[in-house]
Amino acid sequence: MKYEAIIFDLDGVICHTDRYHYQAWKQLSDKLGIYFDEKINHRLRGVSRMESLNIILERYPGKPLAKEEKESLAEEKNIIYKKLLEQMSPQDLSREVKDTLNDLRTLGLKLAIGSSSKNARLILKQIGLGDYFDAVSDGNNITQSKPNPEVFLKAAGFLKKEAGQCLVVEDAKAGIEAAHAGGMDSAGIGDAADDPLATYPLSTMRDLIDIFK
Repeated sequence: MKYEAIIFDLDGVICHTDRYHYQAWKQLSDKLGIYFDEKINHRLRGVSRMESLNIILERYPGKPLAKEEKESLAEEKNIIYKKLLEQMSPQDLSREVKDTLNDLRTLGLKLAIGSSSKNARLILKQIGLGDYFDAVSDGNNITQSKPNPEVFLKAAGFLKKEAGQCLVVEDAKAGIEAAHAGGMDSAGIGDAADDPLATYPLSTMRDLIDIFK
């Protein structure tokens, strides 16, 4: 096979935590007196926590915040978010996704997570995939978030695979750009399915199986 490993983004691909991110950022924004809605929240997909905060602060009516103040706000958001994640359970993992993962593994492929989230392992544990993947590269082991390819290149390194042996599955444009920058083919799902840089457009996760037939 052309590919020996698949690297999956987490949020929006394996499971969906958008509503929890939105609720946490909305709570923080309301406290700061900043207007925040679903359209602004959509801009935060696939980017780091600090970059997300900077986007929200574009509407901040007060004086510019110091680095320490921003770090404190980002941590406050994360505390709110992690509390909300306690609501997640294996029911948040769809049968289609789980069956697709199992079938890909049966084909002999290595499976990894490549996520900018620092809470990736917590989310995987909550949905019943705590020890499932062969490698997890996340926000805790990178210094550059997507569209920088670092998270995917480190995932490939953990798997001991070359970039060209890996296929990235992403739902965000920043993730598709990161895969391309790292020399990896990509499969786009959701909004990323229409990205011209995506090697394969997917309507559903199950479409991944067709790539390996």
